Amino acid sequence: MITRMSSFFLRTLREDPADAEVPSHKLLVRAGYVRRVAPGVYSWLPLGLRVLHNIEAVVRREMDSIGAQEIRLPALLPREYYEKTGRWTEYGDSLLRLKDRKGADYLLGPTHEEMFTDLVKGEYSSYKDFPVTLYQIQTKYRDEERPRAGILRGREFIMKDSYSFTMDDEGLEEAYQAHRRAYQSVFDSLGVEYAICAATSGAMGGSASEEFLAVSPSGEDTFVRATDGDYAANVEAVVTPHPAERPIEGLPAAQVYETPDATTMDALLTWARTEGLTVDGRPVELTDTLKCLVVKITKPGGEPELTGILLPGDREADMKRLEASVEPATVELASEEDFAKNPFLVKGYVGPKGLADNGVTVLADPRVVTGTSWITGADEKNHHVANMVAGRDFTPDGFIEAAEIREGDPAPEGMGTLTLERGIEIGHIFQLGRKYTEAFDVQILDVNGKRSVPTMGSYGLGVSRLIAVLAEQMHDDKGLRWPSAVAPFDVHVVIANKDAAAGEAAEELAASLDAAGLEVIFDDRPKVGPGVKFKDAELLGMPVVVIVGRGFADGTVELRNRLTGETTQVAYDTAVDAVRELAGK
Repeated sequence: MITRMSSFFLRTLREDPADAEVPSHKLLVRAGYVRRVAPGVYSWLPLGLRVLHNIEAVVRREMDSIGAQEIRLPALLPREYYEKTGRWTEYGDSLLRLKDRKGADYLLGPTHEEMFTDLVKGEYSSYKDFPVTLYQIQTKYRDEERPRAGILRGREFIMKDSYSFTMDDEGLEEAYQAHRRAYQSVFDSLGVEYAICAATSGAMGGSASEEFLAVSPSGEDTFVRATDGDYAANVEAVVTPHPAERPIEGLPAAQVYETPDATTMDALLTWARTEGLTVDGRPVELTDTLKCLVVKITKPGGEPELTGILLPGDREADMKRLEASVEPATVELASEEDFAKNPFLVKGYVGPKGLADNGVTVLADPRVVTGTSWITGADEKNHHVANMVAGRDFTPDGFIEAAEIREGDPAPEGMGTLTLERGIEIGHIFQLGRKYTEAFDVQILDVNGKRSVPTMGSYGLGVSRLIAVLAEQMHDDKGLRWPSAVAPFDVHVVIANKDAAAGEAAEELAASLDAAGLEVIFDDRPKVGPGVKFKDAELLGMPVVVIVGRGFADGTVELRNRLTGETTQVAYDTAVDAVRELAGK
């Protein structure tokens, strides 16, 4: 059926929306694909819905190909399911909670591990029923603190989430790899530029975890790639190499110095060089100084606990890495009130010894190994201590990944150095293990007739977010450029000639394209000039645009390849075959 723009529910805009920051947000609103209802909440209009359905079809094809079975669970969920796993608390403020008229607690589902687990528990009891993989494509809800960038970061979004249940870890690995391949097929077929990154599991739990990031300067996630090799990782998952421990014997004794006004690392370095201090016979560098960041870490259901974080003085703290290292606990910087309540915390001069002497947990950067010597706070105003040796003068309670990652840092396993890039999360796969099946006491009779707990995998894919990702990666200065696999229509036919014969020819061409199995949008608007029609065709972004215009008098029409920008003139009589070839149909 031909879709006629004269009656199609569509209004394009010439100006960018005032709140739009990134290209996809601007273009999807201007082109009439979505409309904002509230912060992070959007309506899908006919064009946007067609793209959404096309992406869903690609995802379903690949999920079905690995034997996954589609179901649909509710989005409104009772509190008790999430209490069993502790995520009612762990999710914190990002969980959208509500009460019904009787006062019972509910949530709008951000993800459905608990519900899938309970469903399988109720339906299956024997190893003969396994393995099984179930999936759904459904709206999810998260109370984002700062919803932004249109549908890239919304409070309501559409996601495919699937869950594998197997009797052993070997089966889990097979299901995990099958999903990994299926995700690659989805993104490859859409033409998305992406990287597969090692990632942290966060509130999901489990062991192995990988994130699929679409490469984009608009991305909120930073990830790294190795210059030599295929290593890629989310910044939160990068592991800092531990230097070799050094011998302590023969190192100079720690010595306290008066350091007036040396409250910053740069000021401390200036002081040390003025004093002529050296490390291993060379002048002091920022890498020889040690900053002590004081934070409060709160475990789910617990009270905030003061914690010291030790970092080399040349590195800033990366709060996302710090938070990922302690999840599901939360982190916040110690306040002025915390310093006032604890006199041993001398702002600007906090050191590891004073923290440890007062029962404060001390976690160190992996570079702070036994035998390394540091200049750090002496827990007294205007005083620092030099030659403070790890393993002799202080001993961390543990190590933590909290320091920023920099371009040029060493990559693991000798794969050169790290480069930093920006990306948008479009998929995340987890080997959950038995966290959820144990929480729900899922007991399955194994091959020996004994009760056994199955293991799980969880696999999320951002369906609605992929629309924004494609808009980010494939637009140009004129508008959207959809790949054929998901474009709302295969071809956009434009009448750019007021001649009656040209109008009739355009009608016939649209009908012939439709009969040839192509999905056609036909700009037949009688009172709209050619210039506006051309701009709209470029903005809407169909892969092929056919213009019946001035050339029709000579028996030709113009074909525009929206993906490459190429324009050709073809004979009217051969236009259908030319369009089919260009559209790959």
